[in-house]
Order: sequence, then C-alpha cells, then structure tokens
Amino acid sequence: MSKKFEKILILLIDFVTIDLAWIIYYQLRVQTGWFKLLLRPEFLIPMLVIYFYWLIIFTFVGMYRTWFAASRFDELSTLFKASFVGIFVLFFLIFIDDYVHGVGSASRILIFIYWGVFLFFVSSGRLLIRSLQRQLLIKGVGRKNALIIGFNSKSNEVHDQLLNHPALGLDIVGYIPLRNPETPREYKGVKTTGSLKEIPEKIKEHNIKEVIIALEKEDRDSLIDIIAKCESENVGMKIVPDLYEILSGQARTSQIYGIPLIDIMPQLMPEWEKKLKRIFDIIVSLLILVITSPILIITAIAIKIDSAGEVFFRQERCGINGSIFKILKFRSMRKDAEKHTGPVWSQKDDPRITKVGKFIRRVRIDEIPQMINVLKGEMSIVGPRPERPYFVEKLSEEIPYYKRRLKVRPGITGWAQVKHKYDETIEDVKVKLRYDLFYIENMSLRMDFKILLRTVFVVLLGKGHYE
Repeated sequence: MSKKFEKILILLIDFVTIDLAWIIYYQLRVQTGWFKLLLRPEFLIPMLVIYFYWLIIFTFVGMYRTWFAASRFDELSTLFKASFVGIFVLFFLIFIDDYVHGVGSASRILIFIYWGVFLFFVSSGRLLIRSLQRQLLIKGVGRKNALIIGFNSKSNEVHDQLLNHPALGLDIVGYIPLRNPETPREYKGVKTTGSLKEIPEKIKEHNIKEVIIALEKEDRDSLIDIIAKCESENVGMKIVPDLYEILSGQARTSQIYGIPLIDIMPQLMPEWEKKLKRIFDIIVSLLILVITSPILIITAIAIKIDSAGEVFFRQERCGINGSIFKILKFRSMRKDAEKHTGPVWSQKDDPRITKVGKFIRRVRIDEIPQMINVLKGEMSIVGPRPERPYFVEKLSEEIPYYKRRLKVRPGITGWAQVKHKYDETIEDVKVKLRYDLFYIENMSLRMDFKILLRTVFVVLLGKGHYE
C-alpha cells in the first residue's frame, strides 16, 4: 500500500482503538457502580482530549513512520514504551489532583486498569493492520523494485533471503556488478545490468525504490561514488557490512530476517526531536516576524527609496530531497544584477550591492523574510544553506556527495555559516560541505542551539556568510 494510505489507515485504526479503550474504561469506571463517584464525569470531551494526547505522544516517538521490515514485536515494544511514558504522566497528574482534593488512591489504581485495556485494543489494532499489510505484500500488492550493487556471495545471500521472505515486499530486478560489467551473469533468474556509471539510469529505468550495496573489501573505494549516484534518486539505501565491521562494533546494523544491513540514514535525529525542531521553527519564525515588523516596514521603505526594483527578492533554491522553492529576502542588490553575467556567487564587497543593501546585509535584516519560508516548511531555522539549482548541478559534478545536503531541510543559519568564511573558491565550497555533512550526521536539538548561539556572535561581530 502507498505511504499515504498506510498512514491514513494507521491513524484511523488508532482513533477507533484508543476511543474504544476509553469507552470500555468509562463503562467500567462509571456504569458498573463498582467504584465510588463524587461527581459523574463527562464522556465525550475527555475521550477526545485523551485521543489527541495519545496522538501527540505516538507522533513524537515515531509510531506513524512508514513501516518496512520492522517486526511486529518491535512495533509492540515501541507501543509499550510510549504508553508507559503516557500513563506515567497521567498518573502524576492524577496524583497531584487527588492530593489537592484529599481523595484516596482509587483513581490512581484505575489508571493502570485503563493502561491494560488501552494496550490490548491498540496493540490488537496495530497487529491487524500489519498482518493485512504483510498479506497484501505476499500477494503482490504494494511491492517495490530493488537493485543489488555487486555480484558476489554476499549479494546472492541477500537475494535468497528476500525470495524466502516475500512479506518484505522487495523484488530484485537486477544486479550491477563492479567487475567485468560487460560479461553477462545471472542468479535465480535475475541478470546483471549496466555498470557503475549507469546506476542513475537503471534506477529510473526499473523504477527502483531500494538499493542494496554488497561490496567486496577490494571494492570499498567505490562506495562513496555509489552513494553519490544514488542520493539524488530518492531511493532507500542499505549496505551489507563486513563481518569485521560487525564484530568490531564499527557498524550499527539492523536485521532483516537474519541479514545484517547498515541503513544509510539522511539524518540521525530521533522522531520526537524532529517534531520538536519543527515546532521550534514555527514558534521562533512567528515571534521574529511579529517582533521585527516595525523594522521590516522601515526596511521596505528604505529599499524602495534607495533604488529601483521590487522590495523583495525571490530566487529558486533547492530544498529537501531536491524540491524547488522560492527563497524570500529583502533585495540588497541593484535591479537585474545578473542580467549580463548569468548565475554567479555573491562576493565580499560585491559592487552590485546597493547602499541600503550593504547595511541590511551587515546586520542580517535581509534574511528576516525567510521566516516565511520557515513557516511554509520549505526551510528550517538551522540547516545547510539552500543553493540554486544551477550551482547544485554544477557542484555535484565536481564534488562527490554534494547532493547529500539535500537530504535535510535547508536552514537560515548553519554549522558551515558560523564556522567558515565567504564562498570565494571551490575549495571554500568543499570546506563548507564537510561542515554541512558533519551537521547532518550529528543533528540534534543541542547542536541547533549551539549553532544559534554562535550565530548571535557572528551577527554581532559582522562575520560569516549566508548567501
């Protein structure tokens, strides 16, 4: 089933089972007469409040992520841990309420009865959906095409396991060998196809959704090139690690029916941190737009008086997963600044910058309208700076791995901006790319706050670069 339909179905079954658990608990608590009641509690409003309470918790712990190869036990384990935290919070709130009103401990004991009912119904609903999903995959509904890079014993073992476990929903449609690609080979009816440089074409040709990389030790030098070719194609990537890597603890692996695989993740933030990061973006961008509104009005008037042209500057940039959006800034250059030159990087003391533009750049006022891009979800407060599509394609040809920056939402400020100077040469771009990749692999709220603090100092000292 599609990712969208899967999420809708999970949300629907959770709505039914969470509310059903509340109905059973309410009947037990109120209608049976087994427990003393000072006041008859409401039914509908608490039920809706409780549902949204669990919805928020489930969202933060990642229970609405797309399911792939996760065992039902793992999902139930996540449910247990999430519900434990949720019940603990409810228990604490009830304890405070009971203490204030001088009520006994009966209501606190009842919360554990509710937990048992809740776990039974919600886990049953989840198991029902996952069992249905597995049966559909086995029958051929919603399966995905997979490509194996490498033709060796490891790649053949993975192929065997995928054939033996059709519930994984992956169909191997081809191998791309790293050695002697011109020599046709075949395993279990699947032939080798193309060479290393043809990976992007083969992904498009066969509608590949998952790439499994199974390399020999002597082929490791090709790994970065392989990942760089796959990254821009929006496919999942998994690597079959060497036994040494597993035993030495150098690789964090997941298991797919006994096959150890390294999942190449675009970011390492846990789901709850991702949600908090987005909430933080919305709150901060709204506050900044409201607080700076007088400055924005004065700046707009100054730009209009200083030079001909629009107040705002809109330019296409590459967002998350390569999506194109228009970045919004105050215009700081003269009208049609690139009319005769085409796309070029801005420079320090750029002659195209207007008088007002020079000032608003120095104090970073030109960046404030980008808060609208943040509100729309096109950007984040912290992340790699968004680059123009022209330069993304140009730099991708010169710098392997450059498009990995597109795996996260671009930001107004970032680790590269507070650590390095202007982009004056291709070497500067390479240095900034290292900082961006470091940020992507170490993303956390703590890291974001560290960057924001450094950004304050950068702005105050008039250093850094945000173009």
